[in-house]
Amino acid sequence: MSFRWSLFSLLLVAIAGTSAGASDTQSSSAEKPRITARYSENGTSTQTKVYQYVQPNGTVAFSDKAPVSGKYEILLFDCYACNPKSKVNWRTIRLNRSYEKDILLAAKTYSLEPALIRAVIHAESNFNPKAISRTGAVGLMQLMPGTAKDMGVRNSFLPQDNILGGSRYLSQMLDRFQGDLNHALAAYNAGPTRVEEYSGIPPYPETKAYIERVNILLQRYRNLRT
Repeated sequence: MSFRWSLFSLLLVAIAGTSAGASDTQSSSAEKPRITARYSENGTSTQTKVYQYVQPNGTVAFSDKAPVSGKYEILLFDCYACNPKSKVNWRTIRLNRSYEKDILLAAKTYSLEPALIRAVIHAESNFNPKAISRTGAVGLMQLMPGTAKDMGVRNSFLPQDNILGGSRYLSQMLDRFQGDLNHALAAYNAGPTRVEEYSGIPPYPETKAYIERVNILLQRYRNLRT
């Protein structure tokens, strides 16, 4: 299978799996698989990306190369905060106030701190609602198709749907691990069975980095003036 066909297949699977529920082949208890990626010095994954842009004739195009001119969006990348060697200063990186109403709705619905939801979104996708990982995780809170289906999400690209689904799943992980935030975050990142298998946080550098950075972002979002 050619590289381009592989990327387009991933995009089509992600879109199809979230538009009206995941396909019948999806596991009803899917977990986000642990992934390994190469990263650049600034903490951005150096794996090949998918670029979306609008051609002069108005047609939406996808490519593995950035267009020479004009605006574009990067759709395919890995967990923003999972690179152990990232040189991003998480204590000073600019915070994001986007999706305020959607986050407040999810926080109220699932009894979560708005700051926690915002921190997870920041860590997962850097607030990119069109983000797709190479494992098929989609949207702001990077939901796998099976998880999205379990959480009742019809379209993971829609911010409100994704935030509600991700928040519901995060709330379930907190309940599953008796309110232990770090264990819940580890479960969100690596899967709950991994946390249970290791009776705690799995020994994955990516997961440890993720937990540390979500906690840093959480404290900063708590202190953010409204």
